[in-house]
Amino acid sequence: MGLKSNLHNLKEKYKGTKMAPAFNAIHTFLYLPNETTHGGTHIKAADDLKRTMNIVIMALVPCLIFGIFNAGYQHYAAIDAAKGIVTEASLFQNFLTWDNFIIGAWTVLPLVIVSYGVGLLVEFIFAVIKGHEVEEGYLVTGMLVPLIVPVDIPLWMLAVAVVFGVVIGKEVFGGTGMNILNPALTIRAFLFFAYPTWMSGDKVWVHEAVERAGTPDAISGETILGAYAQNSSLPNIDIMDMFYGFIPGSVGETSKLLIILGALFLIFTKVGSWRIIVSTLIGALVMGLIFNGVVDAGWIGESSKFYGLMSVDFWQHLFIGSILFGAVYMATDPVTASQTNKGKWIYGFLIGFISIMIRVFNPAYPEGVFLAILLMNVFAPTIDHYVIQANVKRRMKRVKVKTA
Repeated sequence: MGLKSNLHNLKEKYKGTKMAPAFNAIHTFLYLPNETTHGGTHIKAADDLKRTMNIVIMALVPCLIFGIFNAGYQHYAAIDAAKGIVTEASLFQNFLTWDNFIIGAWTVLPLVIVSYGVGLLVEFIFAVIKGHEVEEGYLVTGMLVPLIVPVDIPLWMLAVAVVFGVVIGKEVFGGTGMNILNPALTIRAFLFFAYPTWMSGDKVWVHEAVERAGTPDAISGETILGAYAQNSSLPNIDIMDMFYGFIPGSVGETSKLLIILGALFLIFTKVGSWRIIVSTLIGALVMGLIFNGVVDAGWIGESSKFYGLMSVDFWQHLFIGSILFGAVYMATDPVTASQTNKGKWIYGFLIGFISIMIRVFNPAYPEGVFLAILLMNVFAPTIDHYVIQANVKRRMKRVKVKTA
């Protein structure tokens, strides 16, 4: 009660000043807003933007926790591999251990702190300058960013990218609800084009090992996508390890089981669109089938640099890389996605289709989901426009038939 009273007093003290948005943001983050909508609203509901964002964060937290353990597990597995020891994943014996958690937390949590610290600082600065309320849109972006970057990316590099993504990807368009590009993917795109050697996807995914007992100082691992793209010898990884997430990869993408559970939670709470998720996966499977057909027909040989990913069974594309994570948590962004039901099917299908196409035809960076989503973010309004115009024309024809 005392904290609430003190915050309320500060809110009243700075009311009408430039610092008012900052104190209002802290107050509404801790407590329900005391304002209601006035006027002719089309939809009346008890939820608000902050609660919607918190639902998405709750769906992401299991992926974050698993990613922390996996970062530690991959760290020690790389050390064992350098010694010639093959480490097999066992959930309770050598995965959910304190050693894995400690090294994983030491690696992953600073990414979360920098993401939220820098991003919210930029949000507060813009709120004070413009004199508007601090928007809650970055609550989800701040959680997504650490989940889609390499675990050993330099923190200063991440900070620069976050500033760019928040300012250029959102604030210049007017803030939350006005941006045309997903801010988290804008940050990812900036990192990819500004620092390509760090984001290449081949040897940046395993936290470097400390020197011990003759072990090399900098051990790094290769993602499954990277191995396929280079047509190199693939690690002997069981398909269930891919499903559960005991594989190298970015922090949030590896556990397909937790991503699916998160998708069901978002669909149940009506925060995520099941149409976009399903259509994205269908688009990816269709593109995978096309490439499998090309290989089966003998139109491309094993000597081709595209053979590795083309020959992957079409359904395995959902288990490797970030396509599932992107479909559930990125493509469903209600601000940048299509709004019409038919548009969502088209939008999602093209994301999945183009993602696998980029994955195959760009061996230097064997993951295309973030580029595909950003591309379709740009075309989402156009898709909705033509869907609406088609509906208008169809209804006009009905009117003419009835009046004839």
